[in-house]
Amino acid sequence: MKIAVLGGTGLIGSQVVRLLSDHGHEAVPLSPSSGVDLLSGQGLDDGLKGADVVVNLTNSPTFDDKSPDFFRTTMDNMVAAAQRQGVGHAVILSIVGVDQVPGLDYYRAKVLQEDILKAGPVPWSIVRATQFFEFVPAVLSWTSDEHTVRLPATPVQPLASADIAAEVAKVSVGAPLNGYRNVAGPEVFTLDELGRIALEANGDHRPVVVDPTAGMFAAVPGDALIAKGDAHLAATTFGEWLAAKK
Repeated sequence: MKIAVLGGTGLIGSQVVRLLSDHGHEAVPLSPSSGVDLLSGQGLDDGLKGADVVVNLTNSPTFDDKSPDFFRTTMDNMVAAAQRQGVGHAVILSIVGVDQVPGLDYYRAKVLQEDILKAGPVPWSIVRATQFFEFVPAVLSWTSDEHTVRLPATPVQPLASADIAAEVAKVSVGAPLNGYRNVAGPEVFTLDELGRIALEANGDHRPVVVDPTAGMFAAVPGDALIAKGDAHLAATTFGEWLAAKK
């Protein structure tokens, strides 16, 4: 199959391209460096020409109230080009529980992205994932100083980016779901607990203080980010991922 991967040079996209290529598919990474600008639409028709599947792994450059405009524009451009080029399957990556967190601009923007795909003419699949292990350092940095890290006790179920990339690749080569595939990590932590584990693994002795107002995830109600029902549980634990990094 020929599979066009928008955002194919990023954290998830580069792994998806490699996995698809290793399995004999023609995986084509599309990004501004290859002449494809999803915001303007430039190069998009050429990039999708002859593709059986388009996978959109691009992300808004901000998490604020500008993110809805990014997803509205890029999805409108992608869906229109996919229809013109006769692409038979469109896949996007979203977030487990994304429709349960109306207090976050970025999560509302991702719901908009999903809605545009579902309302379009191209058969679709949405892979919803929990938070990535790779983003834990960034989350810690949002609400920390040289002495203390402040985090809410929000329940999270994180996973390795390699595990979600494998699931995206699998969905991409299958029949369109016209529905969702939820993927989550094998363990549930509170965010403050996860922060303590990550800091200890890095030899960082700053204390983690529970602060229900700290950072983006403070707006998450209850266990909204925990996978429910028939979610696929990834194999890699946080401890295994940390050990592999050393």
